[in-house]
Amino acid sequence: MKEKKAVDLGSGSVKKLLFSLALPTITSQIVNMLYNLVDRVYIGHMQPVDTVGALALTGVGVCLPVILVVSAFAALMAMGGAPRASIQEGRGDLQGAERIMGNSFSLLICTALILTVVLQLFAEPLLLTFGASENTISYALDYMKIYSLGTVSVQVTLGMNAYITAQGFTTVSMKTVLIGAILNTILDPIFIFALGLGVRGAALATILSQTVSALWVLRFLTGSRTKWKLRPANLKPVPAVFLPCIALGLSPFIMQSTESLISVCFNSSLLKYGGDLAVGAMTVLISIMQLAMMPLQGLTQGAQPIISYNYGARNAQRVRDAFRCLLVSCVAYSMTLWALVQLFPQAFALIFNNDPALVEYAAWALRVYMAATGIFGVQIACQQTFIALGNAKTSLFLAVLRKIILLIPLIFILPHFFTNKVFAVFLAEPLADVLAVCTTAAMFAVQFKKSMAELEKT
Repeated sequence: MKEKKAVDLGSGSVKKLLFSLALPTITSQIVNMLYNLVDRVYIGHMQPVDTVGALALTGVGVCLPVILVVSAFAALMAMGGAPRASIQEGRGDLQGAERIMGNSFSLLICTALILTVVLQLFAEPLLLTFGASENTISYALDYMKIYSLGTVSVQVTLGMNAYITAQGFTTVSMKTVLIGAILNTILDPIFIFALGLGVRGAALATILSQTVSALWVLRFLTGSRTKWKLRPANLKPVPAVFLPCIALGLSPFIMQSTESLISVCFNSSLLKYGGDLAVGAMTVLISIMQLAMMPLQGLTQGAQPIISYNYGARNAQRVRDAFRCLLVSCVAYSMTLWALVQLFPQAFALIFNNDPALVEYAAWALRVYMAATGIFGVQIACQQTFIALGNAKTSLFLAVLRKIILLIPLIFILPHFFTNKVFAVFLAEPLADVLAVCTTAAMFAVQFKKSMAELEKT
């Protein structure tokens, strides 16, 4: 079935447009997480569960920081370039949009090749730094040595798919991740259990699936249906084209890459105060948080083309309408999620492991770790709108504020003030969230009003 023509971002109901774009984007976000979540689900149920499954899950869990770094480099050009390309289209400059996309592709490939070499050479010391113990390092290495071979496919899939979404072809971008995720779900049990490859099988299934998705993306962006075509003439990196994209992409890059650093901080503190069980619980918590946050990220990615295009077209009222709709939707979802987590934490923990001790521990920790999730919709709606408007400086500050200025110090400071030091480590997350949301909301109220006023001057 052929994709319908791209939607008109400059007219019609903003609410209907947002949800028509967000629905496939949310689906894409959720399905995209299946690449690693399905791995963890299968690995967590390896037999015997109380030994192999739990240790293998923890081993794969310490690979998450590395995986997040790979994804962060994709976001550096994708989330920085795609909004700028949308703004260029809003201004009527399709060639400018194509130049941005071509430069982004070249930089993604170069980055992927460098990352592949680094991960192959330094996997063991990196994983030990990220919290692997003598009991889990063998599982972590088995997974990472194979997973890192698919870095080019990961970069192309995650990075270039954003340019499909930014054009309004959200159904195509959804199919990108849907194809790979379905294939991964099919291959995982075959490689892990039937062929007896264990965690190596999970990694192999993932990179094969990502390769298929990458080929799908390239086929579309070089085909006849895309508005922005990936042309050889635009592949040569031009600083004037890619540097503004990198500047804007630094915010999502820091948001994702610091997850790696944060995982190191959490895992090292939890290993010190709670041992392997606490680190295993953290793996479950991160998995739940990633899955739960997907709809929020999908909503913001659905709103990005609307906000960026109309900002380029100087339609201030339409930008306001899109943001208001985004904010209400994000807050409604985050409040619902918070209530479900507080009421049924065991149900969430059981998704990723059925070891009774780990489930009980993770359920307790989850209520603490996600205590402020209800207000997080404000944070992501405001911060991602700054990115959609091309406001690199503010979006970068907010990314640094929440993760580096607030959360990391709190992970190490709070245990000094609580008898239950593991509780204190988990408490760092909601406390940082509250402080970050207050700061973000205050800054957005001032700067968004100023930006819209300037847009209406001409």
